[in-house]
Amino acid sequence: MDTAEATVRRLRAAGCVFAEDEARLIAGAAESAAELEAMVDQRISGLPLEHILGWAEFCGLRIGVATGVFVPRRRTEFLVRQAELLLGRAPDAVTPDGGPRAVVVDLCCGSGAVGAALAARQDGIELHASDLDPTAVLCARRNIGAAGGRVYEGDLFAPLPAGLRGRIGILVANAPYVPTAAIRTMPTEARTHEPRMSLDGGPDGLDIQRRVVAEAPAWLAPGGHVLIETSADQAARTIGFMRESGLATQLASDPELDATVAIGRLGR
Repeated sequence: MDTAEATVRRLRAAGCVFAEDEARLIAGAAESAAELEAMVDQRISGLPLEHILGWAEFCGLRIGVATGVFVPRRRTEFLVRQAELLLGRAPDAVTPDGGPRAVVVDLCCGSGAVGAALAARQDGIELHASDLDPTAVLCARRNIGAAGGRVYEGDLFAPLPAGLRGRIGILVANAPYVPTAAIRTMPTEARTHEPRMSLDGGPDGLDIQRRVVAEAPAWLAPGGHVLIETSADQAARTIGFMRESGLATQLASDPELDATVAIGRLGR
């Protein structure tokens, strides 16, 4: 039996559904037989493939992810697409260099995947991001730094420059929205290897969303949008928070991706 076939069989026996694809990616990343063996052992022990490779594929990009950092999900590509659609209509802000550009902020940015994807799709945006996790912030700085984005460590809006108030055209947030009690039902990979703060949304899963929506109107430019990834079951309440904050609302979904995005707009 050759090494490739043996690797596939070991991964399949460990429960890896896409064993062939994973074996190919691991083999491509390993620089020696010993490293290949170590990487396969890590995968069998439950370490996410993305943490082993050091990157996750997202919106056609390779997003760097370190061990212990939230791995961007494919469903979140829908959040990027919805934000991209609105970028063409986003109000421009005069930047320090005097040129008008759409201001984009990625809250709870994790690895910076959403911000990096938007920067890759839309030239000339002024990109800012924040996260509470210092390890995630380091990843995000690498991922969006090439696009001129800036990443701040802290809680939601707190670390953002005060000068962004009233200037944000697009505010995106993939805030934690898993109810605390439901975390135990998540795959072991997530529960064991991703930070709990990136998963736990409080008793009903909506604690962080409430805070984002409550503060968003003070930061949005007139006509600016806030987009929040949520679940189909929670969407009505997410939309409700937005309406209570005086935002015009709409809901977008993609059943194939099991993706739901609540969108709020600050009236002019």
